[in-house]
Amino acid sequence: METAKFSSSFTWMRIGVTVLLVALTACSNSNNNQPRAQKPQAVNPMVEGPITGGGGEDCCVVNVSGFPVDLRIDGLDYEPATPFYTFLNFDMAEVGYVESEYFISGTAMSYIATDDLGSDGIWSIEPADTAEYKTRIVVLRPINADDFNGTVVVEWFNVTGGLDAGPDLLQMHTELTRGGYVYVGISAQSVGVEGGGAFSLPLKKIDPKRYGRLHHPGDSFAYNIFSQAAQAVRNPMGIDPLGGLQVQRMIAVGQSQSASRLATYVNAVHPTVELFDAFVIHGRGSRSASLSQDPQVSVPTPDTVFIRDDLSEPIITLQAETDVPNSLRARQADSENYRLWEVAGTAHTDLYTTLTGTNDRGDDPAFADIKEQKDARPPFIFCAIPVNDGQIHYVANAAIAALDHWIRTGEAASFAPRMELSEDGTEFVLDSFGNARGGVRTPSLEAPVAILRGGGQPPADPFCGLLGTTELFDDARLAVLYPDKQAYIDAMDRACDAAVAAGFLLLADAKLIKTRARTSGVAGPPTE
Repeated sequence: METAKFSSSFTWMRIGVTVLLVALTACSNSNNNQPRAQKPQAVNPMVEGPITGGGGEDCCVVNVSGFPVDLRIDGLDYEPATPFYTFLNFDMAEVGYVESEYFISGTAMSYIATDDLGSDGIWSIEPADTAEYKTRIVVLRPINADDFNGTVVVEWFNVTGGLDAGPDLLQMHTELTRGGYVYVGISAQSVGVEGGGAFSLPLKKIDPKRYGRLHHPGDSFAYNIFSQAAQAVRNPMGIDPLGGLQVQRMIAVGQSQSASRLATYVNAVHPTVELFDAFVIHGRGSRSASLSQDPQVSVPTPDTVFIRDDLSEPIITLQAETDVPNSLRARQADSENYRLWEVAGTAHTDLYTTLTGTNDRGDDPAFADIKEQKDARPPFIFCAIPVNDGQIHYVANAAIAALDHWIRTGEAASFAPRMELSEDGTEFVLDSFGNARGGVRTPSLEAPVAILRGGGQPPADPFCGLLGTTELFDDARLAVLYPDKQAYIDAMDRACDAAVAAGFLLLADAKLIKTRARTSGVAGPPTE
């Protein structure tokens, strides 16, 4: 039985807790121009599902920072016996979608490098050890098969917080549902299944009755598990997780810690199987995750790693303002199939991702408001300064749509200017409002009502340090910028039109932002 509700856990815990700067790894020794059909294919795992059941006395009560938390209450609203991961707080049937969960199992391989690993990311690998595994995938698909657009977006679940989380799902979900995409989240790493990370809330601990049979042999096997899960979706044998939908395109996405893993996958593993047609690498540092680690052989990688430039599949690296200082060493030039989008005025994670966006069905203009709020995820995360609300989710929507269009038509995504830095590269150059200059410009910077920064929180809190800051303009400053309501409306219309024309804002999102400019209380009462 399938459920039409997005379930799961602490969206707030997905906060990337540091843009992971681990070392990157090895790539294929096969000819990159070789057609997919001639390349070795990932093994098809055994698929079980859709999975049902769970709950019971052992479910849902966990210790967080030394005190018990019941996931069913405490503002988290987890529904027992449903998939446990990042949640949205509405019934998916309201947007024409249904959720299901499947277990996948089989024998995974780890990899080692066959040559020295250079910073260019052009690496070669070969199989090493093997191990049995059993993990899960979550599938969100249109209820009406005719609504499927043919593209599957596959997210490498982020586990930094100690549980499976889908930050790209949270940021992209309005475009995914209105565009008819299928979403697949993959529990590729051990922490999400077995435990570890900041809060250690693995599947087997949350709901032993539902997930007790799962087993993960360690992250050296995560890359092949990711490939096998993708193979089960793209080329199913036996049970089809997509219920007969025909996959035409597949895009892999991963944010923060998952971006570190996905960068390694792109450079090392993808050329050996080519399951994916495009990638969004979101919020990475200058390094990336190791190819193999203890207890398997350790594969050290360079301190600076670029995304290899010899692939035919398009890639967008999407960086918030917070991410730019941590990724400067790996800041690379755009090329035929590579784009770097640095988004000014945005944070590694923000208020929309941790809290407000979980209620966004994609049709309410009020979500375009810029809010000043310290409680990023009550009752757990309260920051000293109001956190960033800089609208990177609109750019994330544009990125996934641009890649889909790129694959379909060959028309490449837009080039983006880089954010402007001081001569020594240590500080951003600010505009007259106090916002960073350069980069991708959202309407919230071009018709500003606040100072939006990717940093600025006290350094003591590792969570809030990734959340950036928001400082709303006072009435006096707003009156100077926008003498009347029409002046604000005109400024926002121009900002939206410019962002759409540049390729960094979708028309559907521009319409919502423009509508909100007319109905909000900024610079005067709502217009008729």
